[in-house]
Amino acid sequence: MLRSASGGGGGGAGRSLPAPEPEPVQSRVEPNSEWSQLSGRRVPAMARKTVSSRFRRVDIDEFDENKFVDEQEEEEEVVAPCEPGPDPRGMDGLLRQGDMLRALHAALRNSPINTKNQAVKERAQGVVLKVLTNFKSSEIEQAVQSLDRNGTDLLMKYIYKGFEKPTENSSAVLLQWHEKALAVGGLGSIIRILTARKTV
Repeated sequence: MLRSASGGGGGGAGRSLPAPEPEPVQSRVEPNSEWSQLSGRRVPAMARKTVSSRFRRVDIDEFDENKFVDEQEEEEEVVAPCEPGPDPRGMDGLLRQGDMLRALHAALRNSPINTKNQAVKERAQGVVLKVLTNFKSSEIEQAVQSLDRNGTDLLMKYIYKGFEKPTENSSAVLLQWHEKALAVGGLGSIIRILTARKTV
């Protein structure tokens, strides 16, 4: 309450003045806004359209575990030059030169054990088997002894893989390799390759 600034000479109290009424606040409504059904408030039309269309950029089929994949397309895939695995032409060159130990180490060193491409695995198996069958019986023991434990285990994997798909005279050669590899790696090598998750 406000009192009058002028006081009466007879000591009378000043008259009270009414307080000014506050001006009503008008809500601002943007011309291009629309009511949001989720929040109950007005949302600019541009923002509403942006939010509502954001989900359209996500391809939900990519997250479907049961997504159909055409097997024919997978079969038509060609092994690219950058794929892992031993180079068949490089192995042929080493075999022609008679550098058997180098060929064996190169074949095992470039083994594609980390790939899931079955075509690459089968190609590497063929290359390793070709190297093993080109060794003379008197050279096998020295070749196995030149490998470390991981190399011996990897050699064992290829030996057992060769037993699964034998070719002409391959079983007799692989048995010689198995005998020498077992003598070096022991039963531990067989247990490790049978329980290993990565295959050749």
